Amino acid sequence: MTRTLSFAYPGNLELRTGGYGYDRRVIQGLRDLGWQVDLLPLGEGFPFPSDETRQDAEQRLSSLPDGALVLVDGLAYGVLERWAEREKGRLKIVALVHHPLALETGLQPALADKLRGGETQALAFASAVIVTSPMTAKELDANFGVRLDQITIAIPGTDPAAAPRRDRLPGEPLRILSVGTLTRRKGHDVLIKALKLIEDLAWQARIVGSRTLDPIIVDELDRLVADLGLEGRVSLPGECSDSRSLMADADVFALASRYEGFGMVFAEALVDGLPIVACKAGAVPDVVPEMAGQLVPVDDPAAFADALRVLICDDEARLRYEQGALAAGKGMPGWPETARLISNRLETLR
Repeated sequence: MTRTLSFAYPGNLELRTGGYGYDRRVIQGLRDLGWQVDLLPLGEGFPFPSDETRQDAEQRLSSLPDGALVLVDGLAYGVLERWAEREKGRLKIVALVHHPLALETGLQPALADKLRGGETQALAFASAVIVTSPMTAKELDANFGVRLDQITIAIPGTDPAAAPRRDRLPGEPLRILSVGTLTRRKGHDVLIKALKLIEDLAWQARIVGSRTLDPIIVDELDRLVADLGLEGRVSLPGECSDSRSLMADADVFALASRYEGFGMVFAEALVDGLPIVACKAGAVPDVVPEMAGQLVPVDDPAAFADALRVLICDDEARLRYEQGALAAGKGMPGWPETARLISNRLETLR
């Protein structure tokens, strides 16, 4: 008997973000397990779609036949509470929550409260909820009315290292890599300010991520680099189709995210044996163990700079963290395991 799933997603599924990357790998993993996965695009602008886009998305979803199994990416599902209430008895609805919408950085309190209320309502109408980290599961249980026994945790998988790590030559500047869409939540401004504080040391930094999703932040970051006089040392080249290949050419991974529902790039950095500097934010402490790097408070450029200084100046410490990262990376699941967890939960709803 054919196992059929409609996978509903907002925006462009091919965007190089962690969330869309997770979606793509899960879709392929389910297909490898014999599922027929039909893609159902919901349009642009989520979680703040136009009225026309929202109506069109609801119509597309409501066109599914009675009893259909549909998995909806949380970037859209969290604001489709009215649709979910109408269809909860007719469709088998599964919500995929990368991280709650209300926890996005920079939201005004009134908007955050509205998103929290809407997503709480929507989740109440789901037949099942899938999350990407234990931290998100705890958050939904504590603040969004979803019991832990209703939640399936399917943390992102990882692939083996793309290439052997390069050997750093004596006297060569240490290469710092950061990977994350240029948005406020990723904290690239904190990283840039921290780099200014260690301007006296030998390093080069590359911040890789889409420059199209938040043009205002992109302009701010470009100006910050220029104002701090770091143009020759900090580059923001845009997104890369294969960020893993960049890790083989790096010495340190640094990302000052203000919040992460999981943080797939941190897991990838571990597999590649990169020592990490990051923030104690969201699920990051669950992904990055102490033996693999240093975690500092959020929005603290001085602390971030101090952690980078250790990795640049202390070869023994950097090697110790590299070994810790490799050890932690060996414990990360592969994508087939992630897909199997989701498949097993979907099977219970057929």
